[in-house]
Amino acid sequence: MEKNQKRLILFMPSMDGGGVEKNLIVISNFLSKYIKNLTLITFDDKFNNKFLKKINIINYKKKNKKKYNKYFKYLTCLIILSKEIIKNRNTSVFSFQANIYAIFLSLILRFNLIVRSNSSPTGWSKNIVKNYLFKIFLQFPKSVIVNSLDFKHEIDKKFLINSSLIYNPLNKNEILLKSNEKINFKIFNTNNSLKLINISRFTDQKDHLTLLKAFEKIHKIIEVELLIIGYGINKTLIQNFIKRNHLQNKIRVLKFQKNPYKFINKSDLFVLTSKFEGLPNVLLEALTLKKFIISSNCPTGPREILKNGKYGFLYETEDYKKLSELILKYSKNKNKFKNKIELGYKSLNRFDFDVNAKKYLSEILKII
Repeated sequence: MEKNQKRLILFMPSMDGGGVEKNLIVISNFLSKYIKNLTLITFDDKFNNKFLKKINIINYKKKNKKKYNKYFKYLTCLIILSKEIIKNRNTSVFSFQANIYAIFLSLILRFNLIVRSNSSPTGWSKNIVKNYLFKIFLQFPKSVIVNSLDFKHEIDKKFLINSSLIYNPLNKNEILLKSNEKINFKIFNTNNSLKLINISRFTDQKDHLTLLKAFEKIHKIIEVELLIIGYGINKTLIQNFIKRNHLQNKIRVLKFQKNPYKFINKSDLFVLTSKFEGLPNVLLEALTLKKFIISSNCPTGPREILKNGKYGFLYETEDYKKLSELILKYSKNKNKFKNKIELGYKSLNRFDFDVNAKKYLSEILKII
């Protein structure tokens, strides 16, 4: 590559398979159709096959099972990014993660930078020092992209910026196609049970305890089962609750699945219990598959997706009693709430793939 040739680097040090990674993949593949020199810097190669071959991928770790913490990944990828910038000064960067570090580096090496913030400041700006740093550093990127209107209002007010709202591009056709894939094992025990599903990382943010407490209250009242899919540090906590309350025959826990849609498709009710979000992809996916949703009214995203409860039920975060009441309410008269599902499905035009992906392209073209 010629040194003066324009290039865009996508920066995502740590990829674990969640919603942020999913957005990175679809946005990157779309951008590669219009941007000739596109490079991704990420720590390891476990998701390389999800990206189109025309994207140049730079990894540090290949086929090595040793685990590294996120800060080592950040530092390593920042060093790689620095070297790439020095090699070609005509490079711009789109950061999906480790944004403060990327901003700091942009000030030193003087390259154009766009950052995408992935979740509400409610979850990551409580630390006074961190809050102060964000207030300073978020003034410097060429654009700060957020993915929900409430998120925009919150981050603009808190950090005195004017962020750009771009919804997550939703590929309905891919979701519908993959939802019909066969599942080669039994996921629910009873045909006539109410089948609940939750898909999320096993972290405090996702608040599985609220879901489990609500389930513990209702399982003796109605025939109900729960499927939990994910990965993370709270797996043992979840499993211990299930064993302690003798729920092994009612709740199944599965590890991260490459195709979650076929599991959503076999369920009746999607439940999200997060304490904070950005714009949870999984709710858009559940609406695409016409599943009823009960979600925490957390900042930010669920209220916007469900239009203040018009397309599903909302409850206040950590209120497991209210959550249990809403599950029972739905179970008693499912047909009554079919209209909410249909309205929710029709509302998905807001998240149209091409419309929102082109907005990303438009932001990128301003800096390269």
